[in-house]
Amino acid sequence: MVLRKELLREFIKENDLTTTKEIQNALKEVFTITLQEMLEAELDDHLGYSKYDYKNKETKNSRNGNSSKRVISDLGELEIAVPRDRYGDLNRRLLKSIKLMYQA
Repeated sequence: MVLRKELLREFIKENDLTTTKEIQNALKEVFTITLQEMLEAELDDHLGYSKYDYKNKETKNSRNGNSSKRVISDLGELEIAVPRDRYGDLNRRLLKSIKLMYQA
């Protein structure tokens, strides 16, 4: 993965990152957001349509809120909202690759 230096410098400036702790917290937030988006994309793929795109919905299955989970990563403990489907038949590949601490 290539991150353009200009984009990275802009991120540092916009978030006023000056200490290693601030950098770690920013990376943790970026990781959490990325993880959330990946979970949403996994559900989109499973259902065959994206959130709010009811015109292309060709299944009786649908989104059914989310479950709050705490996970452990190399960046520390994270709180994520795992989107659910009504039938509960989604085989979550991503969640199997991370360590769940407990359900909140």
